[in-house]
Parts: sequence; C-alpha cells; structure tokens
Amino acid sequence: MSDAARVLLPGPADTERHAAGFARALHRLPGDTHLVIALQGELGAGKTSWVRALLRSLGWPGPVRSPTYTLVEPYELDGRRFLHMDLYRLADPVELEYLGVRDQDAPGTVWLVEWPERAGGELPRADVTLTFRHCDGGRELIVQTAGAVGSRLAGSAENPPGP
Repeated sequence: MSDAARVLLPGPADTERHAAGFARALHRLPGDTHLVIALQGELGAGKTSWVRALLRSLGWPGPVRSPTYTLVEPYELDGRRFLHMDLYRLADPVELEYLGVRDQDAPGTVWLVEWPERAGGELPRADVTLTFRHCDGGRELIVQTAGAVGSRLAGSAENPPGP
C-alpha cells in the first residue's frame, strides 16, 4: 500500500464531490481496466453513500440499493460492469464461491467492496482502499493505493486536470 492521504468530508455534499472526482478519474482509464475499490469503516460511516454518489456521477439513472441482503448488486455503465458488494453478512469466505463472483470478473469490471476484510483474502487485491471514519460531526476518509492503476486513479481524482 502507498502512503495514506487523509480527506475530510464534513457533510454529505463533500462525500458526493469526492466520489464524483473518482468518477471523472475513472472515465480517463481505459475501458478494459480491472479495478478493485475496497471500502472499510464502521456501520453508517459513508461507504454506501460514496458508492451511490460514484454510480450517480457516472450516469446511473435508477436506484442504487445497498447490497446488504443480496451481497452483490451489478450495474452496467459505459461498457463497464460494476459489482457493488456488501460482505457484512458473509458468514464464511467460502460463500463467495456460491455467489459466482469470480465468474463475473471480466476486463473492465470495477469491484466496489464494502467490508472486504470478511472475504478472508478470497478477493483480488484492492487497487484503492477507502477507510471511512466518523470525525467531528462529519467523516474522515483515508485513501490508500496499491499498484499503478490505484495510484493513477486516486491521484487523478484528488488532482483533476485543469479546464
């Protein structure tokens, strides 16, 4: 993992802006880029809100449901497949095999994984890890990257190109 960047998200609009930055950066990656974004943090820390804002920023017109009970919600956008996973209710990492998640992993797939630690190492390595924490009435976000794709995505999201 790279050095961590700390981002303060005082309110919901800040979370939406941060996710929108990632959406813009994602548009600049080749369409066949495989990407894993791990979202960590306690209940209610903003993980699903961030994913919802990301998908909306990418143009998803419908509802973005929390996959708490289904474990996986797929979305198709801009030729990419997004797999929003919430592993909070996963009892055993072997359950991932029953879901057939690996069968859905094609070039251009973006994995958005809440509670990745419950997978017990059964998922691909995260390119970007977002850790959400409650902080002074808002949230603090720690952004860590691994590898060139994660660094490029996070760096581009935090430092968008000029007009």
